[in-house]
Amino acid sequence: MNERDSEAVAALLRDKGYSIVPEEVNADVILLNTCSVREQAEQKAIGKAGHLSARKRRNPNLIVGIMGCMAQNKGDTLVDKLPDLDLVIGTQKFHRVPDHLDNVIASLNGLGPKPATIIDIAEEKGSQNTIKSHVEDNPNVAAFVSIMQGCNMKCSYCIVPKTRGAERARPMNEIVDEIKTLVAKGTREVTLLGQIVNQYAVREFPFVDKKSPFVQLLEKVNAIEGIERIRFTSPHPVGFRDDLIECYTRLPKLCEYLHFPMQSGSNKILKAMRRPYSIERFKAIIDKIRAIRPDIYISTDIIVGFPGETEEDFEATRSAFEALKFDMAYVFKYSVRPGTSAEPEGDPISKETKEARNQVLLDILKQTSLERNQSLIGTAQEVLIEGPAKRGNGIFVGRTRGYRKVIVPASDRLVGALVSVKINEVTASTLTGDLIIAD
Repeated sequence: MNERDSEAVAALLRDKGYSIVPEEVNADVILLNTCSVREQAEQKAIGKAGHLSARKRRNPNLIVGIMGCMAQNKGDTLVDKLPDLDLVIGTQKFHRVPDHLDNVIASLNGLGPKPATIIDIAEEKGSQNTIKSHVEDNPNVAAFVSIMQGCNMKCSYCIVPKTRGAERARPMNEIVDEIKTLVAKGTREVTLLGQIVNQYAVREFPFVDKKSPFVQLLEKVNAIEGIERIRFTSPHPVGFRDDLIECYTRLPKLCEYLHFPMQSGSNKILKAMRRPYSIERFKAIIDKIRAIRPDIYISTDIIVGFPGETEEDFEATRSAFEALKFDMAYVFKYSVRPGTSAEPEGDPISKETKEARNQVLLDILKQTSLERNQSLIGTAQEVLIEGPAKRGNGIFVGRTRGYRKVIVPASDRLVGALVSVKINEVTASTLTGDLIIAD
């Protein structure tokens, strides 16, 4: 979601005549788009902003701004720590960045009074409809499309409802039009983004034929000519009904991949996290999906070291994690987020314990993922070529429908094409193969 927001701001700036430069040292304006989900992310952003502020003191014409969740969360306090900032822009005001920059630049050029730091973090009705611009000079084969903003859940560890606001959905027709525009410029795969994506418009649009608004949207995207693949992230077990599960059998463009956050395998901890489902319910959804789509790839999110997590609780998580055989996972060590309902519990579990639990899950994941990848050796996989790999020299990178990264010798003319690749070698995270050339 932060990538999508950053690209939208970049596109708006390009439309105003700004150029995006590849090297930070050559930039006249540097904007940091920040995250507040974990403390480490905030600390890294503050450290980077401090470094940029020091550069600004040596070069007063350098413009430095902070955008996104940390700006929304900390607001004025960022300026107390970093008085050299020019902009602090919240999550509902990304579309205001070009105008704010115009004011800063005008003052630097002596065309207006030098403003104090511009802080714009107020809520704005309709802001969910502003994240729709894409950088056009280098279109992405695979693109993110924001379909909603905000979150109505109250997970006890999560700061997102505070930084992103309440759920607000975009109109379906505007989303479809955006995707059609992307297709015309070379996009072949879209990922629909929402804080809880399967809750899209549940309070705003009606169910039709017992299908949720999100399923209705998937159907409309599936019907767009030129789109080859559809993904979405991240859903929640709440509202993950049979109408969505059935999409994996009847919508051919919906990839057999699902990112499905579990967070914990302990019902006690799930309750403390205010995650309104049991581990049994979570497993039942996965069982249903695998029953109709046995080849699906599933990834997840896990938090270890949540306050009150005992060895027994962690064992429940470890057991579920191992049994469900996730293909990929983001495993996080709990950190306290100010303003959440879990904040008063503190952070009682030691760093060493959290690190050990984190490593246990990563070891399981490495083995599970490697075994799944090894089963693909010798098989032909459909791969969407996304572009040159970092190693260059005629080596390109693409993805399978199951979101496995594939490294393959290819050529520029195949970027954006679906090709068949024979898998020869694998690691836990990457497949390597050769193009299968049709006779």
